Amino acid sequence: MAFLIVLAALCFLMLAAYRGYSVILFAPIAALGAVLLTEPSLVAPIFTGLFMDKMVGFLKLYFPVFMLGALFGKLIELSGFSKAIVAGTIGLVGRSRAMLSIALVCALLTYGGVSLFVVVFAVYPFAAELFRQSDIPKRLIPGTIALGAFTFTMDSLPGTPQIQNIIPTAFFGTTAWAAPWLGMLGAVFILIVGLLYLESRRRKAAAAGEGYGTGLVNEPAPFEGGKLVHPLIALLPLVLVGVANKLLGDAIPRLYGASHAFVPAVIGEAKPVVQEIGKIAAIWAVEGALLLGIACVLLFAWRPVAHRFAEGSKAAVGGALLASMNTASEYGFGAVIAALPGFRVIANALHAIPHPLINEAVTVTALAGITGSASGGMSIALAAMADTFIHNAQAAGIPMQVLHRVAAMASGGMDTLPHNGAVITLLAVTGLTHRQSYRDIFAITVIKTMAVFVVIGVYAGTGLV
Repeated sequence: MAFLIVLAALCFLMLAAYRGYSVILFAPIAALGAVLLTEPSLVAPIFTGLFMDKMVGFLKLYFPVFMLGALFGKLIELSGFSKAIVAGTIGLVGRSRAMLSIALVCALLTYGGVSLFVVVFAVYPFAAELFRQSDIPKRLIPGTIALGAFTFTMDSLPGTPQIQNIIPTAFFGTTAWAAPWLGMLGAVFILIVGLLYLESRRRKAAAAGEGYGTGLVNEPAPFEGGKLVHPLIALLPLVLVGVANKLLGDAIPRLYGASHAFVPAVIGEAKPVVQEIGKIAAIWAVEGALLLGIACVLLFAWRPVAHRFAEGSKAAVGGALLASMNTASEYGFGAVIAALPGFRVIANALHAIPHPLINEAVTVTALAGITGSASGGMSIALAAMADTFIHNAQAAGIPMQVLHRVAAMASGGMDTLPHNGAVITLLAVTGLTHRQSYRDIFAITVIKTMAVFVVIGVYAGTGLV
């Protein structure tokens, strides 16, 4: 019964998200409904003590990233940089390779350390422009961005600084470069199969006479300036964000040390505020990099941006509020579900899978799907079962590097179900619905999940690491 309650809550939220209802409203309803059916007396305590605590904690950490990312994307749009990048891309690779161009730009940014959410805000303006000029249906933009930002550069490629590739290091004693050959093999599989799928969707739409579309919402505003800047100048803010994020991420821990304290008042007695730098350095680095990117856009495109900055910044902040609240609600939902007895039933049932790597992959991707979070599901899975995974792997002679890579890749598999925060943010930013575009996102999800088992099969057959 406990398992059915968890499953019902998950299905209810996925259905609500798919039908276009607000996750901000329905995530707490789904979570607290499950609590009501499990232990009615805990509804109020769990709402304030767990759901709201996790939701507000997420906003405390990440809302500035959402806001700066949205503003950066809006300035890329208003400055005409998105149009200049599109013009340069078309000249370089041709109109027929629009999807490849967008996927590669997303991959460059995420592998450079830029947050997935920031990539969505930054890339969408010129993705829309490129798809419009190439007459490719707008509904294919989310799937294309998902392929570039939510898959191989998030957790497959060795060395990626995304959190999904960092979490396993603490459990397995590995580095971000664990199992490089398996990671690269998985990345190539995802990119090639993903592009083939998206290209088949484009060709089918073209054969049916479907173009970019009309009557769409959240369309980037047309550029009202004069001559477009050179594409390399237009790319400069994007590259600057990636490079600055890396440099600041390395410099901040050296500058502040393991922890930092300050006294928040000069009058009276106040307790010092102590912060663990390791937990917030990456966030500070992204925020600093985005500020530099925004300054770069303003430096090179002050005239076309200045007279529309007030209106554009209001729209950016509104979009950031919606996107961050959607994701924070999902985060709270996942925390509540993970605290229910039914979740333990699921976790214990997964222990029955005999093969160590398949056990790990299924466990991590299942928990990521249930919680709607790659990092959240993997953290729960490894915190509860890492010792078991290690023991079974050592008994089978499997290196810790392989455990790391399988866990990281599996976390980004079924996490992108309809209630996933990144999926909801992506659709909100692009002005599309689950009904219009989720099919393609789910197809990319299936391809990503398949890649994990391809990697396991290659290791089992060849011993390649």
